[in-house]
Formats: sequence, C-alpha cells, structure tokens
Amino acid sequence: MSIYEFENKKPSIGKGTFVFKSADVIGDVIIGENCYIGPGARIRGDYGSIRIGDNTAVEENVVIHARPDDITNIENNVTIGHSSIIHNATIKDWAVIGMGAIVSDWAEIGELTVVAEGAVVKNKQKIPIKAIAVGVPAKIVSEISMEYEKQWTKYKKIYSELASKRLPDSLKEID
Repeated sequence: MSIYEFENKKPSIGKGTFVFKSADVIGDVIIGENCYIGPGARIRGDYGSIRIGDNTAVEENVVIHARPDDITNIENNVTIGHSSIIHNATIKDWAVIGMGAIVSDWAEIGELTVVAEGAVVKNKQKIPIKAIAVGVPAKIVSEISMEYEKQWTKYKKIYSELASKRLPDSLKEID
C-alpha cells in the first residue's frame, strides 16, 4: 500500500483494515476498522479531509476526494463499487454506491440507500433513506424492500470478512 503524509497530515488506518499495495491513501484520511480498500483506489486527503467508517468496502479504482477545507464523510458498512467517484459528499450507513457511479459535491446519500451503476448524484442532491436512485442525473425510482435489506446485510458481512481474508499473509505475489 502507498500511504503518504501530506503537509504534516498522516493517514490513520484502523485495525483489521486491508489496503492493497496498489491503492493510494494520502494526507488527512481516517479509515475505520475492518475495511477493504481495493487495488487502484485513490483516497486523497490533500486539500480536504476524508473520513471512512468501519466495515466499509472501497472497491477497485474508486476515487475519493474533498474540496479544500471540506470533508468527504463515508459512514459504516458502506460499499462503494468499482470505479466510482465520491467527491466532497456524505454517504450514510449501509449505503451502496454502484459501479461507475459519481456522487458529487455536497450530495448526501441516505442510510440503506442504493445509487445504481453509472448514476450521477449531482451537486447538493439529497437521496433519502432506503431509496433506489438511477440515471443521469440520479432520480429515485423506488424504495428498497425488507427482503433486499436482509439480503444486503448478509452480503455486507461477507464483504467485511474479505478484509481479514486479504491480510498480507494470505496474499501471495506470483511472478
């Protein structure tokens, strides 16, 4: 993993969190416990601050950034899909950000909310609790069901366990 101090700000990475060595974590970043940070992820706390809660998965090639003197706040049990961009936004507990989605400045994603693959949550847009948002710009199309909530909670546990399975001793680099 590539952990960088920037202007006397050092990242803090919680116990049980796994960060792939091809991921970059820069500056004012706090990552909670038992998180998974995938290959190619870029978490840049150079201008602003990044806060990531416990049991959160930041998948491959995700970019997380914040505006100067501002914050991107990602709470607990969140999944951020492959190649998504999170910029100066707030993502509440148990939210799912689909592959390739963009969550823009000062947007807020509610608890147990799903932002579909490729969706764009625009500047200052708020997606409420348990909503499913799709499209460009993102529009709410329905609410998650109890069955989905139960199923996703089960899947999320599997993702949280991935961090512990990927600890350095269990990965073997092949020539």
